[in-house]
Amino acid sequence: MTEIAEYVDGLPNICGNESQIDAVLKSRPAEVFKPSSPLAFDRVRSACAIALHMHQPLIPAGGGDLGSAEIISNLQYMMENQHIGDNHNAPAFHWCYKRMGEFIPQLMQEGKEPRVMLEYSGTLFHGLRKMGLDDVLDGLKAITCHPEYRRAVEWLGCPWGHAVAPSTPSQDFRLHVKAWQQHFAGIFGTEALGRVRGFSPSEMAMPNHPDVAYEYIKTLKDCGYLWVMAQEHSVERPENGQGPELKHLPHRLICRNSAGESVSIIAIIKTQGSDTKLVAQMQPYYEAKSLSRWELAGKSVPPLVTQIADGENGGVMMNEFPPKFLEVAREASGSDTPLMNATEYLEFLFGLGIQESDLPELQPIHQKKIWDRFQPGDGPDKLAQTVEELKKEDHRFHMDGGSWTNDISWVHGYENVLGPMEEASVAFNTKAIEAGVNPAETRYRKALFHLLTAQTSCYRYWGQGLWTDYGRELCRRTLSILQHDF
Repeated sequence: MTEIAEYVDGLPNICGNESQIDAVLKSRPAEVFKPSSPLAFDRVRSACAIALHMHQPLIPAGGGDLGSAEIISNLQYMMENQHIGDNHNAPAFHWCYKRMGEFIPQLMQEGKEPRVMLEYSGTLFHGLRKMGLDDVLDGLKAITCHPEYRRAVEWLGCPWGHAVAPSTPSQDFRLHVKAWQQHFAGIFGTEALGRVRGFSPSEMAMPNHPDVAYEYIKTLKDCGYLWVMAQEHSVERPENGQGPELKHLPHRLICRNSAGESVSIIAIIKTQGSDTKLVAQMQPYYEAKSLSRWELAGKSVPPLVTQIADGENGGVMMNEFPPKFLEVAREASGSDTPLMNATEYLEFLFGLGIQESDLPELQPIHQKKIWDRFQPGDGPDKLAQTVEELKKEDHRFHMDGGSWTNDISWVHGYENVLGPMEEASVAFNTKAIEAGVNPAETRYRKALFHLLTAQTSCYRYWGQGLWTDYGRELCRRTLSILQHDF
């Protein structure tokens, strides 16, 4: 199969090879980690999985005038302005992005079995390449593609521009998911893409509006994903609306929409809240060590304690994580509490004869209240009416989605960014998609690059001010391209 270029016309190759990507996903092997894993699953008492989330937004800051400034990585801005705020951390961030490319070979050459799941946004990939930080990507490519190392590293898919699913138009979220897959294949090759089975949502944000949640999971399934990571506080058990009981076992996340359609995907539960210390100090390993095998579908299986954290933010992650990761990887190797990656774990689990239908069920939070008074199939108007009634009755009820930052809304107070985002989205949908413009065309790629860049969550996370200005400016540029080039 012909490999995919990383760049086309000076832009990341995020569209135009859709049929090739589909062919890769259809022809991939059923198992990707188990065949080369030396772990004796029948002797594993418990296991631990950690994931590192890495992201830097692209910002219009390469120059003094917002309206004409070059779009550069926030990391580049930090590097060039280390005297401002926390920007002095930029060199440390560079090291954080590349260090797994050193730790994995070092540990495996010692005869150890390290494991790590990695998730890098598309805007970070592009920023690193544009800055000339090829050392990061070269190191990551070695551990991703080298037959000796690749069993230790599982890549998780994500939205290309770090878009938050509940407040990103569903059709655009699908574009983010597909753009990341193509960009990843351009960097690491199509064989590596065929091994990407899990999805890591930005900010662990889970849509809970039935129609949005359905489209979200349908997108993941259509794009070949086997499982999604879910924050424990963003899901509930259908029978009682309470959180998951067996948090360290995989679940089946079921999403139904107002038309009565349903879709499901495996959910790997990330426990606790947003705290980089949990991963930096390898807390999930020590929690796993305190656990023994549980029963699932009549079989004895090891629980998998799973955590994800920013891989670069905070002094604990920058400084304490490297020695702790090396220490735990050495201690866990060959023990009855090994490090495992989630897909590796699932492949062993299904190898026991367990089926996806055997997994306990979950649904997005607050949905039990809806299904108690709304019948799937009654349509979007009746659903909207039901949602409004519930909001009036209970001030805690909302359809903004759940995430690991439930104290921060991705919607309220950001109308001045969400308005332009919606306008840019509608314009792209009308002028590019509905008009049938070929995604391989330069103008399509240019407009898509700006649209997806504009939908990065950072333009809302940091509150009103410079970041919302960045978001609005990127939306303005997207609209300008769509008005002049289409």
